[in-house]
Amino acid sequence: MRAALIAIALVAALAWAAVVPAPVAAQTGQPTGEISVESDAMTDAAIANRIREILGQLDGYEGVAVSVADGIVTLRGTAIDAARIAELTELVGRVRGVVAIENEVHETTDLAERLSPAVERIRSRAVQLVAYSPLLLVAIAAGAVVFLAGLGLARLKQPWDRIAPNAFIADIYRQIIRLVFAVAGVVLALDLLNATALLGTFLGAAGIVGLAIGFAVRDTVENFIASVMLSVRQPFRPKDLVEIEGDTGHVIRLTSRATILLSLDGNHIRIPNSTVFKSRIVNFSRNDTRRFDFELGIAPEADIAEAQSVIRDALAELPFVLDDPAPSVWVNGVGEATISVSGAGWIMQHQTDISMAKGEAIRIAKARLEAAGIALPGPSLRILSDGARQAGPRVAAPAAAAAAAVAVDVDARDTQALERLVEAEREVTGDDLLAREAPQE
Repeated sequence: MRAALIAIALVAALAWAAVVPAPVAAQTGQPTGEISVESDAMTDAAIANRIREILGQLDGYEGVAVSVADGIVTLRGTAIDAARIAELTELVGRVRGVVAIENEVHETTDLAERLSPAVERIRSRAVQLVAYSPLLLVAIAAGAVVFLAGLGLARLKQPWDRIAPNAFIADIYRQIIRLVFAVAGVVLALDLLNATALLGTFLGAAGIVGLAIGFAVRDTVENFIASVMLSVRQPFRPKDLVEIEGDTGHVIRLTSRATILLSLDGNHIRIPNSTVFKSRIVNFSRNDTRRFDFELGIAPEADIAEAQSVIRDALAELPFVLDDPAPSVWVNGVGEATISVSGAGWIMQHQTDISMAKGEAIRIAKARLEAAGIALPGPSLRILSDGARQAGPRVAAPAAAAAAAVAVDVDARDTQALERLVEAEREVTGDDLLAREAPQE
């Protein structure tokens, strides 16, 4: 009798230990290791009860039925989503005594069950939003104050115009100040909400978007950067006569995207600033003096030294040619029918048009060579027929007519007319990055 009572008490103790849940560790997340039933004599009923108790403590498994036979657990019913179904298999597999698992649970199609968790989450977040609304308002107000302070600082005219070389750079400074204060306002608001972790996500997304936009508008960004560089170190001034990539004209303006020229024919030439920044630029207006040159072909039998002297004297008698630097003459080469002699003279280009000066120099030099009996032959054709020879040389002008040629002065009326057109174009709009006070390269 005593032995029977002891046996009954032992079985009752083992059954009680099997069905009473083990103490749960004070930590978040799923427990690691095995979930055990404290008994060596594990029964199917104890395993089933243990699994039901575990599932009862978790959300989303209300529709799961558990049955155990010979250690094989069969799960039937529905769960909210596939993730919970996968977690269910892992969870049941950690119970001691489980031999195999047949997971026949599938996702529920009940609209109410699917929407209920979402509605609960929305309700919970709405309650949190109401609870956090005073702090949210304070965070928004603090961020707005910082941002408005940045806008006020950016609107100030004197500091930025004083430290910037031109209005374009000053506007860039203002944009940077606005951006810095905007970021500072956002950081302050998130810090008050204890949500600064969102800033990293926001900046990462902004970086990816900025990279994509940068590739899409690469040419525009390149032109903008070139505009900044050209406006800081200006290689030309308004109305300067320049040559860029083979295009020659007077500078009208430098915008944030392109350089506008007025050609010598009166046409507009628009060159992207990225091209201007990388190109070879010839500025003809930087110095007051400028040299012109021309070439004449004299007869091979002529005295070259005398021809050089005649051309040099012809240049010296021109009223617009400077004495210092003095005119120069040199032999440029020998052709098939002529010897090329070049002459050059210096002028004050803001007072004398270089094209007219060159034309007048050629006229006087030609006249003086012919007056000295030095021929300037052109291409000729000789025809021989029946022993007769017919030559077709160019007939030289009479020496008296050549000697009577008088040098005249020329002015810069054409150049000044183009400069007036440039000035009129510049008055149409104020969008110009060129400034007289900026340093030049």
